[in-house]
Amino acid sequence: MSTRFPQAELTEVPEDIATKILEIQEKSGFVPNVFLMFARRPAEFRAFFAYHDAIMLKEDSALTKGDREMIVTTISAANKCTYCVVAHGAILRIFEKKPLVADQVAVNYRTAEISDRQRAMLDFATKVNSGSHEIADVDFDALREHGFGDEDAWDIAAITAFFGLSNRMASFSGMLPNPEFYLMGRIPRS
Repeated sequence: MSTRFPQAELTEVPEDIATKILEIQEKSGFVPNVFLMFARRPAEFRAFFAYHDAIMLKEDSALTKGDREMIVTTISAANKCTYCVVAHGAILRIFEKKPLVADQVAVNYRTAEISDRQRAMLDFATKVNSGSHEIADVDFDALREHGFGDEDAWDIAAITAFFGLSNRMASFSGMLPNPEFYLMGRIPRS
């Protein structure tokens, strides 16, 4: 749901988009609002989710699914994007199997109960988000000290940059988190 723009009606979107949305609904039990918001513009929906899937579902990366969602939650909090903090925080809780981790990284990842490796990853992502022009060799060196290579740095930066776009679209449009996200990963799924 958005407070500023109408969502697409599932019956009115192209078949490939409807199929993707129904697959998500089958998997999660509901349709996340981001899908119906972007479905308003089919070409943008396809481009957005193609890049999303390329970076978030990538199999040949040192980043775990939890790492990726941790980046998204941290960056979305820095960008003050309620939708993405709530939605991706829910996914983070599930992947990490830690009901408190999303709240901790959203408030202050530096004091969260995460590994030093994850903290280094989030330091890099935060710098990319707030001052990518300031990234220097020393930032890559800090990642390498925790086992990340240059391709991992690219993955961290790509996720950060993509969700900078996503955060801005969600915020300006007034996109609201689905109520289902708030309890995901906090209580056992029925």
